[in-house]
Amino acid sequence: MKVALFITCLVDNFFPDVGEAMARILAAHGVHMEFPEGQTCCGQPAFNSGYADEAREVAKNLLDAFADADYVVSPSGSCVGMIHHCYAELFADDPALAWRAHELAKKTYEFSQFLVNVLGVEDLGAQFPYRVTYHPSCHGSRLLGVRDEPLRLLRRVRDLQLVDLPGASDCCGFGGTFAVKMHEVSTAMVDEKVEHVLETGAEVLVGTDMGCLMNIGGRLRHQGKPVRVLHLAQLLYEGMRIGKVVV
Repeated sequence: MKVALFITCLVDNFFPDVGEAMARILAAHGVHMEFPEGQTCCGQPAFNSGYADEAREVAKNLLDAFADADYVVSPSGSCVGMIHHCYAELFADDPALAWRAHELAKKTYEFSQFLVNVLGVEDLGAQFPYRVTYHPSCHGSRLLGVRDEPLRLLRRVRDLQLVDLPGASDCCGFGGTFAVKMHEVSTAMVDEKVEHVLETGAEVLVGTDMGCLMNIGGRLRHQGKPVRVLHLAQLLYEGMRIGKVVV
């Protein structure tokens, strides 16, 4: 199994611990990984802003970067969703590139999808003695259908108290450039999400997409609320260390 890590823009530039946690978890389960250095952005910001030509050029680079991989794994449902659902549109007029985009989509997985559905792993031997609530990101849950996989992993973590998040399926208000262009609406949406997080009494908010977690976490910090915000990979890896599965 030849696995290539797709470390997205936000993770690469702002949250490298997420990529490291994902890589260490996969390595602990015998996965041989590569990091193609030619990878860059998936093209989503340009595509969502209406710059299809620019997005296409960036996407071509990703097709080349991951051409030789058996699987591509990423800690972002949003970026994986871009590959699965938007590349076909970008390359609709070029049959050769459209076929390559289709092949890339078939082998590209969000982190929890890969763990549960490909490796068949749910119990990592992790221990995490905290009250936790889970926010399902829009792109991951709606575009990719990643709904149960993160919860199956969390439910197998010893001592973790998982509490339901009210209005969990509501958008957090990030939406990439939406948060800049429609900042007042975005702020109202994230304020509502923060209220729901606080209602749970959770010590930790966990999710699978750093765009959402950056937005919610930033608002929590702005309000001075002591809620830790972790990517699923970070929580699981920390739990594996507490459970002494890894060091």
